[in-house]
Amino acid sequence: MSISMVLLMGAAIVALLLWAIWTIGARSQQPRKRPNENKPDRQFESVTFESNGSTLHGWLIHPHAEGIGSGGSGHKGPNGESDMEKQPIVVIAHGWGSNRSRVLRYSKPLLDAGFSLFMYDARSHGDSDSIAAPSALMFRDDAVAAVAAVRKITTVDPERIAILGHSLGGFGALLALGDGLPVKAVVTDSMPTRFETMLKAELKRHKLPYFPLGLFIPPIWLYRAGITRSEYAKAQIPVALDRNDQGAKIPVFMVHANGDGFIPADDLRKLGMERKISSLFVEGDGHSSSETDPVFWQQVIPFLKEHLQVTDK
Repeated sequence: MSISMVLLMGAAIVALLLWAIWTIGARSQQPRKRPNENKPDRQFESVTFESNGSTLHGWLIHPHAEGIGSGGSGHKGPNGESDMEKQPIVVIAHGWGSNRSRVLRYSKPLLDAGFSLFMYDARSHGDSDSIAAPSALMFRDDAVAAVAAVRKITTVDPERIAILGHSLGGFGALLALGDGLPVKAVVTDSMPTRFETMLKAELKRHKLPYFPLGLFIPPIWLYRAGITRSEYAKAQIPVALDRNDQGAKIPVFMVHANGDGFIPADDLRKLGMERKISSLFVEGDGHSSSETDPVFWQQVIPFLKEHLQVTDK
């Protein structure tokens, strides 16, 4: 076999490997789009809003609206009129591969505590529009858009908004907080604190090895999402927390389940050793189980009441 033939075969093999790695990277950047199989068990309003040119869908639920909802008054935007007293509200942001119906598990304790709720489908999730390359920065931008939409709702007190983010929803919320998100408090639940953790979890989900794919996938994700190196350097949780501490100093409460096998609780422990943060470790098996531990609500509800100025009647 000639040298030119060997070189040609080698080039073909390299090209095939690069194509395979690119394909893996692209597929791992597209979450499974799950339909919203459940609706709130109280009356709700359907809300649509925009994020970077895409249409997102959400639910607005007030604490004193009883009965199974069917879309309430059919309100389709953030400018509906109501004679209700302006309410404190918690915006709930779901994680990767989830949707608003899957975070309804948070709703009853929060509604019973007197909070209005707004939960929405991030882009490429649930009923919202899809984009080619979802990312953590997408979750950040969608959180910003959701809070902006909520601030325009006439039944909401724009000065008493908090956000509760699960997993990557919490990650995006903290990135937004570092950029000055206009809320009074942030709660994160089972949130990854590093991009490396997200990558390991996603490769594990697809039963793929971290090495050597961990070396090649991040540049593919960043390139496809149009994220520059400077944007990536800024989109780190310690950086976002520092920016918040140096700016508005919005209170942050971070919760993680000890039995989370998808995003390890050690991620939060390590962050806690590096800086002073308010955190809570609860019992629970799995990535979406924190709220099943009564301690979760025993601490999250008072935290939200304090910072949204909700008093027990």
